[in-house]
Amino acid sequence: MSACLLSALLPLTSAAATVAADDFPPVPIDRFEGEVPFARPPADGIFAWGSDADDHPPLSLAARSDAPEGGKVLQGSYDISGWGGFTHDFAFDKPARDWTAHRGVRFWWYGQNAAPLPPGSGRRVHFEIKDGGANGEASELWTTSFTDDWQGWHLVEIPFSQLEYRTDYQPVGGIDQVLGLTEIWGYAFTFPVGVRGEFAIDNVELYGSPDPSRTAQIVTDGPLVRAQEGASAGVRVTLGTLGGVPTEKAVTVAYATGGGNATAGRDYTPVSGTVTFPAGTASGASRTIAVPVLADGVAETAETVGLKLTVTGARAPAEDPRIVINAHGMPYLDTALPVRTRVADLVSRMTLEEKAGQMTQAERGALATQDDIAAYGLGSLLSGGGSAPAPNTPEAWAKMVDSYQSRAMTSRFQIPLIYGADAVHGHNNVSGSTIMPHNIGIGAGRDTAIAERTGEVTAAEVRATGIPWDFAPCLCVTRDERWGRSYESFGEDPALVTAMETVIRGMQGAADGSDLDRSDKVLATAKHFAGDGGTGYGTSTTGTYTIDQGVTRVTRAELEAVHLAPFTDAVRYGVGTVMPSYSSVDYLGDGLGPVKMHANAELINGVLKGRMGFKGLVISDWQAIDQIPGDYASDVRTSVNAGLDMIMVPYAYQDFRRTLIQEVQAGRIAQSRVNDAVSRILEQKFRLGLFEKPYADTSGLPRVGSAEHRAVAREAAAKSQVLLKNSGGVLPLRTSQKVYLAGSNADDLGNQAGGWTISWQGGSGAITQGTTIRRAMEKAAPGTLTYSKDASAPLGGHDAGVVVVGETPYAEGVGDVGNGHDLELSAADKAAVDRVCGAMRCAVLVVSGRPQLIGDRLGDIDALVASWLPGTEGDGVADVLYGKRAFSGQLPVTWPKSQSQLPINVGDATYDPQFPYGWGLTTLTAVPTGGEATLEALAVSARIVQGMGAAKSEAGRAIAAKARAVVQQRIGQKMTAAVAKPFAEADHLLLTGDLKGAVAALTTSYRAVTATR
Repeated sequence: MSACLLSALLPLTSAAATVAADDFPPVPIDRFEGEVPFARPPADGIFAWGSDADDHPPLSLAARSDAPEGGKVLQGSYDISGWGGFTHDFAFDKPARDWTAHRGVRFWWYGQNAAPLPPGSGRRVHFEIKDGGANGEASELWTTSFTDDWQGWHLVEIPFSQLEYRTDYQPVGGIDQVLGLTEIWGYAFTFPVGVRGEFAIDNVELYGSPDPSRTAQIVTDGPLVRAQEGASAGVRVTLGTLGGVPTEKAVTVAYATGGGNATAGRDYTPVSGTVTFPAGTASGASRTIAVPVLADGVAETAETVGLKLTVTGARAPAEDPRIVINAHGMPYLDTALPVRTRVADLVSRMTLEEKAGQMTQAERGALATQDDIAAYGLGSLLSGGGSAPAPNTPEAWAKMVDSYQSRAMTSRFQIPLIYGADAVHGHNNVSGSTIMPHNIGIGAGRDTAIAERTGEVTAAEVRATGIPWDFAPCLCVTRDERWGRSYESFGEDPALVTAMETVIRGMQGAADGSDLDRSDKVLATAKHFAGDGGTGYGTSTTGTYTIDQGVTRVTRAELEAVHLAPFTDAVRYGVGTVMPSYSSVDYLGDGLGPVKMHANAELINGVLKGRMGFKGLVISDWQAIDQIPGDYASDVRTSVNAGLDMIMVPYAYQDFRRTLIQEVQAGRIAQSRVNDAVSRILEQKFRLGLFEKPYADTSGLPRVGSAEHRAVAREAAAKSQVLLKNSGGVLPLRTSQKVYLAGSNADDLGNQAGGWTISWQGGSGAITQGTTIRRAMEKAAPGTLTYSKDASAPLGGHDAGVVVVGETPYAEGVGDVGNGHDLELSAADKAAVDRVCGAMRCAVLVVSGRPQLIGDRLGDIDALVASWLPGTEGDGVADVLYGKRAFSGQLPVTWPKSQSQLPINVGDATYDPQFPYGWGLTTLTAVPTGGEATLEALAVSARIVQGMGAAKSEAGRAIAAKARAVVQQRIGQKMTAAVAKPFAEADHLLLTGDLKGAVAALTTSYRAVTATR
């Protein structure tokens, strides 16, 4: 091989040189003879990927007579417009591979050039390995590249010492920036953009013995160190070794200050020197480099000092550290001043570019580099559903968020990020967190105190991981259970949704925002404003969605009474942020057609910010402005002028910021509108205490998923259970009974938790930590349970059967009925119900996010329970099954007889359901005797209590509960439209404070039963 070509391959080494140096025989990874299939994660396999379908390189295993090894090679072509390549991920269910005993990885590559090109001028192909983390798609990427400068087969060798930590993208935001090689999950190739090409590869293998310089590494505590003016900045450098053994040779770190925008001699004293770790130094040993920071007594913005590290005998840090001299002396930093004054001072100092950055929210995985946080002055990052660090632990979350926050501290005003996440039923992205019942179950519980406590637990766990902003609660009023987000709603009645808004107080504390700087409180988000629960079936134009993101066609009065009402109370609770809906509103009769909510200035500026007096910030939904008609510039100005303050881009943060600046400069967005938006954003950051404490307060981490928190979730789960039928008193079970347990959802934690759990759509199986219904029942009554998922085990010898059926997880429009989903039980669930209930007295539990159609089997079922999606604490379900707690839940939505009845809601003129809104048998107390005479006495008590202004008190609710019990016993299974309509309306009246009206409606329902007999 010519010297010219060898130099072109640097930093790679020649094949001949290293083959001779092999201390160990090579270890094959891929021979491409068919031993590794084409398969996607989590299976072991090779797969292509790209920014769109056209960027996925076609791959094939092809027989070639010139194959360097064996008879086949992997080959394909590429024509990349965005990004694309291929990966081999090792199986997720097997241990990662240890590559520490080798010098590097090599493979045969078939050059496509007709003649060798000048060194370095060929097409550049990137190669990376996947180190550490949870699996191949949640690991840390280390990369290098080579140029395709040759013709025919060539052996490419990549020493591990030449791999660099990827700074442009990390799938989990990075882990420790140490190439450990003890947990390798695979490798990947990325092809050049904008050119067409072909490739072939064969025999990927490990070679050689370890490079001595790779056995040790120098790391710092982070790339940024903050310092106060007049103090000394300490930069700690730490020696780490493979396997934690003492270093074999001395390691030296030469250092020198320089670079940055601080001035040497005026802002800091320049330093240089060397620190040494002698041979035999233990792994983990540290040295501190001190850089004196000078004081001049002048108010200044933040300044940076670079510190160059030159390491000998070990790998250098992925990034040289920088010292940030904190901003000081300006009024916005004075905690003694009112928040509004601090906001005004800071806004007056900011450029348009800085303001535009504050209005931009990006998905953390979309960052080209973390330095973009400061470069673009980003106001916020978020984790979308499933966007998590690796490992997915509370500690890793806090570390990840702090790493992003440290970048914001390099900007001149050091405006902190406000990091957000969808913690919609607990901190549901985090493995091991406490997962609450979804909102539909909280609404079924009808307990405002437990709703508040779930908010408190969620806030404490979210804030402990460094996240101060929660995109919850959803205040949607679900009016059609075909909607894939039905379970995110507290119910179909705006009065019920409003009652459950105590969850906001649990999250935020005091309505004036004075508690937001506490380490156990977060900024809440009322969503989705307004009308997302009222979209008409078939109106969605988003992909294959049938109802989600569609059109809500209503009169102005109906929008006001049903969909806007919950937001009025949310503003009274002091909710800090509001998120508009993807959906559109179309007022009946005005002839103007639908208007996307993200473009609806009448409702956002006029109603929310104007009439309701909302003073917080309005945040867009995920990429939602792209759905506004028009080009991108039109989307930006329309949404911002309509009243949106921050835009969840989430990927196009550079484009959005640039476009916003251009629209302001062109006069199409007023500077005053921008100042208002930025002021609203900054006010929440100040109230959260982020300027004083930008980093995570990790003192709360031990409480994440704690027994104390799970006890709250357990109580909420128990109260969410709605007993729809209980013939012969099958429930509660006795702990002495022999119980036969079956059904798809009896022993599946993922199904029990539903969507928005660990990932956006959720997933079946043991996806996090918790207790399934089966395990909870086994704890409640040890030795009495026979479990058979499909009911195939022998049925004889049991006192009762329990069949747990229902849905598998979904979220948003993916779960819309008609989009691969329906309201029917699966064939396996139906078979299990038929088999068990045909053999013994049985109880059927429906674990789902919405009612399931069980009418044709209702007569064969002795007891029926709407279990909703109870979360991780199956013990709560067992508590009511075995009578440790009483059944007390009520239907938050109407349970239909058939899908043709939908939509069906309390207050409808025609109302003939299977079970009405508000229905729920109780095992709390015995049913009062006396029939209508008892109801008349309760009506007298209701008038007295309401006259005292205590209709919503515990005494008032107790009166209504007694009346409801009398009526439900009378009804039994003799439900008619005449009975159901007043029964449902009674619960609505009670929630609005009309106790007298509620008892009167229940009495009407009772008499309707009598009239039909």
